[in-house]
Amino acid sequence: MSGWFTGNLAAASEVDFDGVLLVMGVAVAIPLLLALTPTLPLPPSVVEILAGIVIGPAVLGLVEPSDEVIRVMAKLGVAFLLFLAGLELDFHIIRGRPLKLGLQSFALSVALGILVTLPLGMADVIADPLFIGIVLTATSLGIVIPVLKDAAQLDTGFGHFVVVACSIAEFGSIVLLSLFFSGSGSANPLVTVLKLVVLVLTMLVVALLAVRAAKSERLNAALFKLQDSSSQIRIRVAVLLLLALLVITDDLGLDAILGAFMAGALLSALTDPEKDQDFGHFRHKLQGLGFGFFIPVFFVATGIGFPVEELFSDASTALRIPLFLLLLFVVRGVPALLSRRDISRTQVFASALMQSTSLSFIVVATTLGVSIGEVRPINAASLIAAGMLSVLIFPATALALLRGEERRAKLGLTPGADGALP
Repeated sequence: MSGWFTGNLAAASEVDFDGVLLVMGVAVAIPLLLALTPTLPLPPSVVEILAGIVIGPAVLGLVEPSDEVIRVMAKLGVAFLLFLAGLELDFHIIRGRPLKLGLQSFALSVALGILVTLPLGMADVIADPLFIGIVLTATSLGIVIPVLKDAAQLDTGFGHFVVVACSIAEFGSIVLLSLFFSGSGSANPLVTVLKLVVLVLTMLVVALLAVRAAKSERLNAALFKLQDSSSQIRIRVAVLLLLALLVITDDLGLDAILGAFMAGALLSALTDPEKDQDFGHFRHKLQGLGFGFFIPVFFVATGIGFPVEELFSDASTALRIPLFLLLLFVVRGVPALLSRRDISRTQVFASALMQSTSLSFIVVATTLGVSIGEVRPINAASLIAAGMLSVLIFPATALALLRGEERRAKLGLTPGADGALP
């Protein structure tokens, strides 16, 4: 027994935690610095990527992309990022006209994505137009929701249209990526559809079991007893669901990002955010676990492995970043015109800007694309840079437009939107 213990202890001592210690130091310092300098409204995720570039081989060389501990933590960070994105889906507002417009908007985005990337593929600027077209259809729901909440627009008619459109775009882009591509390269769409059906059926079984279990008074009593104890049983169940769907999607040959997102979506459908306090604030605890540890490691690790040299390897790189930023706005922003009869002109433009905000999916998708040879490193770097600019520019511009409309409405210069759902 002692030999087994000492052997495993020796193996554990070979693991180097110096890199992840530095990464966590950066993850702690960044939000503190941003809080101490409120005049710099920079999203933490963008600064974390930039900090990763600084401590990585591109600048200081303090941490290497090959650090095994950071790589494992970063993979869990991707899973938690998409898990929490799925958890943010609000099925209470994904209905009616916002749902109809959201579906039409995403369909138009897909068509535009293919339309604008085909010429780039023919000119050999990109390797796979379909892959890049899918990347351009996504929206960072996790960035848009806080912006709407801070602007007191989340519960308005305008906010509902934006949230539903962003939710469908995030879900749809992940499904399309899994439908046409996998970790091993291009996938057979028909086979993938069958695998998706199996995944959906599996989720339905889990949902039915959860609904039946919720009717058990003894089980509910046990859950309430353990939810705030050292067991943190609801957090353990949520993490179990996340890992189970990760394993299932991997076994089905689908990309793990789909399993992570679906786990969050399933949990969102089965729970009521308004009763989170009654259930031990488990949503808040999951956000603490994800954003407090795993997710910042993922963003910093993205910066560590960021191919900075690719940005300066070609004279055309300076044009690729604004080009991809423009394409993001065209692919996701133009479909916002479909809601022009339901919200004001200013809100339509603000909606276009918010729907064009994308970073998380770009980082995840381009990482996958480079690994399977569908995306060139130079385009991956340019897309991530464009995504960072979209996060910095688009939401701030949208908020400025909304504030301007509110001021004009108070002065009686414009009618102003009442925010009511049609």
